[in-house]
Amino acid sequence: MNNAIFTTDRLSVRRFTPDDSADLADILSDPEVTYFEPYPTFRREDCADEAVKLSESEEFYAVVLRDKVIGKIYFSRKGAGTYEIGYTFAKAYQRKGYATESIRAFFGYAFSKLDVRRIIASIDTRNVRSFSLAERVGMRREATHREIFPRKDDENVFSDFYVYAILRSEFLDKD
Repeated sequence: MNNAIFTTDRLSVRRFTPDDSADLADILSDPEVTYFEPYPTFRREDCADEAVKLSESEEFYAVVLRDKVIGKIYFSRKGAGTYEIGYTFAKAYQRKGYATESIRAFFGYAFSKLDVRRIIASIDTRNVRSFSLAERVGMRREATHREIFPRKDDENVFSDFYVYAILRSEFLDKD
């Protein structure tokens, strides 16, 4: 768990490194995993370049189980103490509580160490697993934005998105 920014009972969260490309390929080259992502599914061979890009970015974090990257967290400043979060986990590690565990811990880190006031997530209304996770970690649905982005399978159809949010005060009151 070297270079961990924080750890949980089972996981560590750290910045990406260029050496994460094989594990990143397990996430980004799976069309089921990336279906709701705002980027196309990667070819495995392109993940080496993507691992370098993620390692140079301050917006991406690797979720690590033992020595394997199993997930990716996106965390981007939007202004006035608000940040947007997104998450993607390898299919083999879904439905095991890893996403819930790492996102809850990420909230604790962001609210206590980064002076974050509010965290939001924009989630395709068809992505039940993602918005269920947002609700499990204490986020509340604030809005529905209609027809935001074209769908990957039909660019003439635009998807609706839910906006979820949690405030520092709400998160800290739950602890």
